[in-house]
Amino acid sequence: MLLRVFVDGRTGTTGLQILERLKDRKDLALVTLPEAVRKRPAEREGFLNSCDVAILCLPDDAAREAVAMVKNPEVRIIDASTAHRTAPGWVYGMPELGPEHRKEIAEAARVANPGCHASGFVALTAPLIREGLIARDTLLSCHSITGYSGGGKQMIAEYEAPVRDFRLGSPRLYGLTQAHKHLPEMTKIPGLSISPIFCPVVAPFYSGMLVTLPLHKAQLRGGIDTVREAYKNAYSGAVIRYVEKADESGFMAANALAGTDRMEITVFGDDERMVCAARFDNLGKGASGSAVQCLNLMIGADETAGLVI
Repeated sequence: MLLRVFVDGRTGTTGLQILERLKDRKDLALVTLPEAVRKRPAEREGFLNSCDVAILCLPDDAAREAVAMVKNPEVRIIDASTAHRTAPGWVYGMPELGPEHRKEIAEAARVANPGCHASGFVALTAPLIREGLIARDTLLSCHSITGYSGGGKQMIAEYEAPVRDFRLGSPRLYGLTQAHKHLPEMTKIPGLSISPIFCPVVAPFYSGMLVTLPLHKAQLRGGIDTVREAYKNAYSGAVIRYVEKADESGFMAANALAGTDRMEITVFGDDERMVCAARFDNLGKGASGSAVQCLNLMIGADETAGLVI
């Protein structure tokens, strides 16, 4: 019998990308709300309680409402919103945090899909904290650049309009109040006791992401080779991998992995100063690809099924 997967919020960017990755699967029966009834609570509740796995691609409040509608204890949920990423009872959807964490995802009833910027920051910091190379109270900063598709349908429309504000042709810093919605998970998940200074930038390309973590020797216990070794040990799988010399003749293009579901981790610099970098697609490992990876683990399928690696 095919597993029924209900994608709630199929008209948004994340939902559409998830459906694209799942459309040719022979082990799943995809379920979506018909357009005529998708805003009726009773219809949504029926779909949510009659599936095996519900993937929520909804705004935060709508995601919370959807979770509250689920009365069937057999229904498992993957939430792609921000609503449950640090909530009790939810497993953070990054299998690469370790073998035990991968097992937790596989057995979980509730999985919170990571945020795009947070995926890169957590991937960069978690191994260093776990290995004791940086202390939990280290004062860190993070610079992250993303394609405009990360802003959803409205931002995509703004960037792709026939006539647009000239300022959209320039990279734009945002999250200026240091209250970005990804900060709670960027602090809690890797085990930091102090939130980093976070500088997200949206740029005039469709998709792709480059997250950087600058480190000075005063912040580290060890040198650059120790950091590289920690990443090599942590990331040798199919989805996240450590890569030597990931630059293009001294440059790193943030959109180089657009259209894929993998992430590359690399380190530049020396023992005095270094930059750790995570490059991936904000729509791939930063959103839809991550959700499909978690779905695969939860149903016992090949972890990379449907992914572009």
